[in-house]
Amino acid sequence: MNRFLIAALILGASAGVSNAQQKLNYKPKTDLVKLIDKNLKDAAAQYKVLMKNVPADSLPETFQHNKPKSTTPKNWVSGFYPGTLFYLYEGTNDKTLYEAGLAKLPIMEPIKTIDSHDIGFMMYCSFGNANNIKPSAAYKDILLTSAQSLCKRFNPIVGCTMSWSSKPGEFRVIIDNMMNLELLMWATKVSGDSSYAKIALQHANTTMKNHFRPDYSSYHLVNYNPATGGINKKQTVQGYADDSAWARGQGWGLYGYTMMYRETKDPRYLDQARHIAEFILNNPNLPKDKVPYWDFSAPDIPTAYRDASAGAIYASALIELAGYVDAASAKIYLDVAETIIRTLSSDRFKAAYGENGGFILKHSVGHLPKGAMIDVPLTYADYYFVEAMLRYKNLGKK
Repeated sequence: MNRFLIAALILGASAGVSNAQQKLNYKPKTDLVKLIDKNLKDAAAQYKVLMKNVPADSLPETFQHNKPKSTTPKNWVSGFYPGTLFYLYEGTNDKTLYEAGLAKLPIMEPIKTIDSHDIGFMMYCSFGNANNIKPSAAYKDILLTSAQSLCKRFNPIVGCTMSWSSKPGEFRVIIDNMMNLELLMWATKVSGDSSYAKIALQHANTTMKNHFRPDYSSYHLVNYNPATGGINKKQTVQGYADDSAWARGQGWGLYGYTMMYRETKDPRYLDQARHIAEFILNNPNLPKDKVPYWDFSAPDIPTAYRDASAGAIYASALIELAGYVDAASAKIYLDVAETIIRTLSSDRFKAAYGENGGFILKHSVGHLPKGAMIDVPLTYADYYFVEAMLRYKNLGKK
């Protein structure tokens, strides 16, 4: 890796809501800011309802069949709940939320050594957000240990970190892994050790080469041969079909390459993010309200399930991406992000106080082919919705 890039990474500010829009000279719309402020106040109240449904040793995942469903700290979604609480504290200054987030960190800490490709989601969304609010040597050590754990899943022949578990002769990599690279980029900045960023760059480059189709839609999964780096098969496990565009997967790619451009200023990553955005925004199956169906190729469109989680991810990523492009493109991205935020703020998607098990958003899709968590609230939908709203409020601020 170029030594100037290493220096830039080490000197750069920690990534997050606060620095996502350093370049964009844009004043957020007053009426939307007022709506966001109301949403944040409502969300704070909702999460105080949600708190009552969460066992001390667990984290909330969803609410279905009129019952809350929590999960263990080892689940890939575990970091979103404390992360959302920290975001809501930043948005409302309600210390009850901050304390509730801190209360979950002790059960999350052991995850720093887990063998999981999702450790970035789990630890950077929780401890990373806590560290952004109040930097701590203890948080730094936990996050660096987490980054070291993720690095153990890297295969230099393939050029990626491994997803899930794999059979002999297989090395599975999902587009979701792009989101875990932020932890590695952060680790190089704070430690001065370039090995973390080198792995992140190799993973991003390999994924850019092999995960995307000519129209810049992505497969969900690429199955590699670990001994040769060759490709065994390309699939879309959580989408409609192998050759379809699973909505949330497109969001992981959009967000991931936008983040990688932020961290490296490599124009290839910016181009990739823009191409992914073009695929999403120009897709004839994207609804006018910009919250996508669960898969862009779902056969039952327009009655197919919507995925609020994918919409929230798009909004957050597009707001950041708008800060790195020309004014005309920025306006397009922000117009879509604004539309998504307004749509998710409507009664159709935003739950009334006390309903939805305490989750903010309704109508997300987890894994439809598996029949799991369909048309329900999901913890990561809330996380990226709150992140998008905070990013929008911070437009134009340093």
